[in-house]
Amino acid sequence: MQSHPNQAKISSGENLSYWVDSVKPMAFEKLNSNLETEVLVIGGGIAGLSVAYNLLKNGKKVVLVEDGYIGSGESGRTTAHLTAALDDRYYHLEKIFGEDGARLAAESHTAAIDWIERICMENRIDCNFRRVDGYLFLHPSDELKNLDKEMEATTRAGLETTMLKEIPGIKARSGPCICFPKQGQFHIMKYLKGLAKAITDLGGKIYTETRATDIKEDGADCNGFHITAEQVVVATNSPENNRVTMHSKQFPFRTYVIGAKIPKGSLKAALWWDTGDLDSKWYTAPYHYIRIEDYDPEFDLLISGGEDHKTGQADTEDIPEENRFANLINWTKEHFPMVQEVLYEWSGQVMEPLDYLAYIGKNPGSDNIYIATGDSGNGMTHGTIAGLLISDLINKIDNPWEKIYSPKRLPLKVPGKYFKEAANMAAQYADYITKADIQEVEELPAGEGAILSKGLKRYAVYKSEHNDVHVFSAVCPHLGCVLQWNGSEKTFDCPCHGSRFTKEGELVNGPADRNLKEIEIHQEEFH
Repeated sequence: MQSHPNQAKISSGENLSYWVDSVKPMAFEKLNSNLETEVLVIGGGIAGLSVAYNLLKNGKKVVLVEDGYIGSGESGRTTAHLTAALDDRYYHLEKIFGEDGARLAAESHTAAIDWIERICMENRIDCNFRRVDGYLFLHPSDELKNLDKEMEATTRAGLETTMLKEIPGIKARSGPCICFPKQGQFHIMKYLKGLAKAITDLGGKIYTETRATDIKEDGADCNGFHITAEQVVVATNSPENNRVTMHSKQFPFRTYVIGAKIPKGSLKAALWWDTGDLDSKWYTAPYHYIRIEDYDPEFDLLISGGEDHKTGQADTEDIPEENRFANLINWTKEHFPMVQEVLYEWSGQVMEPLDYLAYIGKNPGSDNIYIATGDSGNGMTHGTIAGLLISDLINKIDNPWEKIYSPKRLPLKVPGKYFKEAANMAAQYADYITKADIQEVEELPAGEGAILSKGLKRYAVYKSEHNDVHVFSAVCPHLGCVLQWNGSEKTFDCPCHGSRFTKEGELVNGPADRNLKEIEIHQEEFH
């Protein structure tokens, strides 16, 4: 795994994904003047690029800005499954959105896969796209009756699913599974590279290392300049323009991934998921998800993910972030014994909406600002749906998916879940009075970070390998929650709303909109 001198611009964590590590970083010029455009798109991941492409195809003038490089956010940290087999059950979707709503969800995710396939063909994007079958099997905590319920619900939703007696490719786990035929997979960074080229070929402008701030109805400030726009699309995983409303309806989770060598051809390419741990304390019922990717002439790469927890709250299960990979490796080897050397370990952040579907559409309270967030575990298809739906909304074209993805919707049918998660978020503010990680800078080993307490004050401290000490306020500049140290990705994470900062205090994930405040360590209280 390579290291890069400009790590924060390459990816939002210390550990690089296979996708980021295998493609040259995609940088464009930085914004260096004021601009005017019809649509300003903020975010250079799959949602932002899909929105920009569709708007350009519909004749709009588009400028896209990204504060890192293309794909440096959560798109580059995915496992790149393309599926209409959602990470939440269709029988749950029926309870929230009705049978018609569940059918629209299935239709939209299926359409997203079809659209990606067509765009790859039309633009000759070589990104290893392929159609594969997907298999949903029972977690040990789940019951067969729930698999039967899901089979019935997917059929009502219009998906061509079938029940199989055994799970293809997994000999360590017997029992039935649901087959989702004609799903997909691709190399996300190669796809984004092709999509970015298509955007510039259509006359769109892309600016990287260009952070948007002070986002308003008529544009945003970027790198000290201003982009004036008739419409603004915020596609930043977690919307930085929306300070409170959206963050009370979705919550951040950390998910873990390994990439391990397996002998070439030892496993037929497919997608696998279990139904999730129903005994988990987290409302998402964390599950495992697996796929294959070409690697070299001798080996394929088995990409396996799972072991999720609320961002910044790994220790509530007494399993710190850096130990989650060991659990994931053990699970993967148990189910896929052909696994050999583990080459990659990385993690990603997932915004989980309380009622299962993403929020895509007009920002609540705004006339000209659109958002795409809450992608749950289906970021590749949700991001593509955003491209299709937001383009239609801006062009005033009726779209049947508008209502089910509306950011204005309220999670009224999950009140118990809402109050439980609101209480969990509120409890994080108790970190102002509970014991921090360390009391003195001298306690911190080189190459590590921690939260240091001095009375009621909390500081985010990082000591480099050369024993240089960096100190910042540990108060998240979004809504004041106390940050937590992520020992795996070497970041400071907000356990309330998911903002994340590098060990040098630089913002890599919103909803915060600025870096951490640096503290002079020569102050008396640090000695």
